[in-house]
Amino acid sequence: MSQPERDRSREEAPDAVDLDQRKERVLHTRVPESLDRHIKRRAKSLGMSVSTVVRNVLLTTFGLVEDIVNDSTDIALAITGAEASPRERGHARADRAEVLGWQEAVLNLNAICAECNAILQRGTRAAIGVRDRPGPRAILCRSCLGNLERDPGLASAR
Repeated sequence: MSQPERDRSREEAPDAVDLDQRKERVLHTRVPESLDRHIKRRAKSLGMSVSTVVRNVLLTTFGLVEDIVNDSTDIALAITGAEASPRERGHARADRAEVLGWQEAVLNLNAICAECNAILQRGTRAAIGVRDRPGPRAILCRSCLGNLERDPGLASAR
């Protein structure tokens, strides 16, 4: 993507997180010692840096909260008999709906399932989403892939 396209993209969606953007900003925060130990233990067990774990937690949390808000809106609209238009639905769901297919692979890096947020460790079998245009990386654990195979309507509903 060229620089003008990136600038235009940022103007269109100022709150969107560009996962490919260079990490130039440093965020400092005070945390209790117990949380610090917990994060460091988790990072070590996942084979990741503390910075990567914290970044992934923040990104996943924002996405999860957005999904909860969008789901709540969809439920409220369904109760009243209205239906959300595709533009009113959450971006994360629209992104997963754009996956053409799933390719099974053995992960070389740790990842998180796009459907259930399970932590997938290096060496785990998982499915990687194949797209026909750029978009966020989508990975499914074997369980969620099995659910999709049993009920193909799940992917299109989300």
